[in-house]
Amino acid sequence: MTTLDHWGGTSLYADLDGPVHYVDFGGDGPTVVLVHGLGGSHLNWCLLAPHLVDRHRVLAVDLAGFGLTHPEGRSTTVPANARLLERFLAEVVGEPVALVGNSMGGMISILHAARRPETVTALALLDPALPLALGARLDPQVAAAFAAYTVPGLGAWFLAKSRAGVSTRRQVKRVLNMVCANAKTVPEEVILASMSLLEQRAEVPGLDEAFLTAARSVVWTGATSRRYYTAMSRVRVPVYLMAGEKDRLVPLASAREAARRNPSWRFEVLDGVGHVPQVEAPELVAGRIKDWLV
Repeated sequence: MTTLDHWGGTSLYADLDGPVHYVDFGGDGPTVVLVHGLGGSHLNWCLLAPHLVDRHRVLAVDLAGFGLTHPEGRSTTVPANARLLERFLAEVVGEPVALVGNSMGGMISILHAARRPETVTALALLDPALPLALGARLDPQVAAAFAAYTVPGLGAWFLAKSRAGVSTRRQVKRVLNMVCANAKTVPEEVILASMSLLEQRAEVPGLDEAFLTAARSVVWTGATSRRYYTAMSRVRVPVYLMAGEKDRLVPLASAREAARRNPSWRFEVLDGVGHVPQVEAPELVAGRIKDWLV
């Protein structure tokens, strides 16, 4: 066990056909489980979690291939990580939870809630990965990166080239500039923790392939929009969809379309926020979630 400085969480592992890392932030009340996005980890939640623990027990899980849950031969597709989340809830948590999912984690949370509704009490979606709405345009840099990820060989070359001669700080800042509307608001302690995690992961085999497999699966799930929208329609618990106005990865039009198709969902656009509201506006997001879950 390792206590995470600054955020008060305890780092733990569960054996779910291999080690699965998660952070228990403590707290009293109904359990909330936080599910990160593509390329993310438990660190994506370290600013949000402390604002939830006054009313909830808060856990953040690292999906297979991300954070400190190394692939070790396990699949990292969206369906595979949805199954991992199902086992985590059943074998580690053991009670129905409110799921909070960001990006790919939002997609996985939707699929899980549709398939196992008895395990979920509510679903908060922070800029979840969604089908591209008709007429919506992807950010050119995002489109180019995901196009590279989908091509065998090119994706691996693209990832290796993006790291060559680039410091860990620069790698972290580059990602933050992509996912945040204003990366300068991210605290230095988060940047340092992200650098440390990146350095830990540098020696782990198979991480690039794990990332590319997950990225391709996200693209495929979003592209099979009819099936994905059907899964959304089968979610029977309360849903709160938040969309960053300045999200470069999931166009706001896609969030509006998902909300239009699911009129029972609560929908809110967060002005001046990008793809990771829990990092850019943690107090605001936590306040919204707590008021909604009452």
